[in-house]
Amino acid sequence: MARVAAVANQKGGVAKTTTVHALGYALVERGRRVLLVDLDPQACLTFSVGADPDSLEFSLHDVFVRRMKVTEVRKPVAGVEGLDILPATIDLAGSEVHLLTRTGREHVLERALEPVADDYDVVLVDCPPSLGVLTINGLTAAQEVLIPLQCEALSHRGVGQLLETIDDVKMFANSALSVRGVIATMYDDRTRHGRAVLHSVKERYGMEVLEPPVRKSIRFAEAPERGRCIIQHAPSSAGAEAYRALAATIDAGWNQ
Repeated sequence: MARVAAVANQKGGVAKTTTVHALGYALVERGRRVLLVDLDPQACLTFSVGADPDSLEFSLHDVFVRRMKVTEVRKPVAGVEGLDILPATIDLAGSEVHLLTRTGREHVLERALEPVADDYDVVLVDCPPSLGVLTINGLTAAQEVLIPLQCEALSHRGVGQLLETIDDVKMFANSALSVRGVIATMYDDRTRHGRAVLHSVKERYGMEVLEPPVRKSIRFAEAPERGRCIIQHAPSSAGAEAYRALAATIDAGWNQ
């Protein structure tokens, strides 16, 4: 039975997609079978793994509107055995409207994933930068949440709102949901500011900050253009090593 983790933060540009892609690849390196779920209509994860969202015949939208099943829509990530993706297209924006009319709308993704739960060890859900019905579907389908957080003051202003949404999901749809921790992204340890932001998140919200932080690097911007994650693009870089270490920590936590 797959372990499902949602990667969520309603602020854009905090490296959610980068985190999902890199952790997925790192977990495959550790021998895990992984499914990536692109829940964002912008389809950045789909693009990042080397697929063209504009040319895809089918996507997660077709699952949400009950035209197709996950087994018919998922695709293997090229060149990475053990890594599949449930891709997105801009049509997912229309899925939000459709889901609002459905009974049990919070559980649509969870139920869609049930038939493939034994095909994978891990499912990583890339949630959109909002707290709408798509993100709530991601949270309802998950056992835990990973929160990428850019180490700047404005980036954690919405964390409290995200945690309120998580509490609502726990109350009404998924009582087993927990916050695994924060992943510090775009971190610059040369500044006091970055360290202060991380400390304030720990103090204010009482969440674990997973080690190590992921430092800023131009390598992250280069990788998606090549349809690769940071570990494939720059395997010996500090960013690649950070995501490998984070994957090991997260994987160990699931096995306890």
